[in-house]
Amino acid sequence: MSAASPSPPLLDAPARLAWSALTHRGKVRSNNEDTFLALNFDGHGVNYLGKTGTAPLEKADFVFAVSDGMGGARSGEFASRIVVDRITRLLPRGFRMAAGGLKAGYYDLLAELVGEIHTDLLRLGQSYEECAGMGATLSLAWLTPGELSFCHVGDSRIYFLAGGAGGARTEAPLMQLTHDHSHVGWLRRTGQITEREARIHPRRTALGQALGAGQQIVEPQISAADCQIGDRFLLCTDGLTDGLWDHHLETHLRSSVPIADLAPRMVEAALELSGRDNLTAIVVDVLPA
Repeated sequence: MSAASPSPPLLDAPARLAWSALTHRGKVRSNNEDTFLALNFDGHGVNYLGKTGTAPLEKADFVFAVSDGMGGARSGEFASRIVVDRITRLLPRGFRMAAGGLKAGYYDLLAELVGEIHTDLLRLGQSYEECAGMGATLSLAWLTPGELSFCHVGDSRIYFLAGGAGGARTEAPLMQLTHDHSHVGWLRRTGQITEREARIHPRRTALGQALGAGQQIVEPQISAADCQIGDRFLLCTDGLTDGLWDHHLETHLRSSVPIADLAPRMVEAALELSGRDNLTAIVVDVLPA
């Protein structure tokens, strides 16, 4: 999606967010290297949110994120936890920092966040043998009234279904906001291969960018999308999309399943169809207050 539009936010009435989240180690791995984060913050502090909940959007900023760690032994699990820790420490300084979205400061803060996480992971990887090659993906959504700002590195994803909250009827297609940072992702984005071909491509798991992982330069995708009452967002790691194709995701996100049950339903469905990797899903609805 292109950078933030200069047009005003589309929320013309008080709104609230509702969400559900779940992570699972899958059927094969002995530990879970995925981590998710749900929190809100205002001028007074940070509040960690549970796996399900609802809260007004007007009085606090909300952040939802997923991270998929990688590395030997348990260093992948450690890497994804470092990612969410740095988010918690850095982002609250940006509360209501820029009513104009990316134009006035969100971009700089998200870029700083990615740079600090990347530097920390590289330093640990160089300092401790057990952390060599440690890295992580990150897909983060920062919701304020009328806008979702996001930053992304790797092959976790953020999807957007306009008007899809609560199983509402909508003709808008499911949209993947983030770009997979891989050669296979680029081939698919440019129409050179299909989703089916991407799933069996020999380089489908090779990332071109990740936080840490011995890479010296990272260029995160940082952008924004207008959001309004009725919109629905999905954040997920690649374990979920290994099991669920795009049409599966869209079917679930268009369903009338209560929001509290939706992320668990999607994780359960992906486990049945694959489960070869850790998998995580967060579904967020923008609803009337």
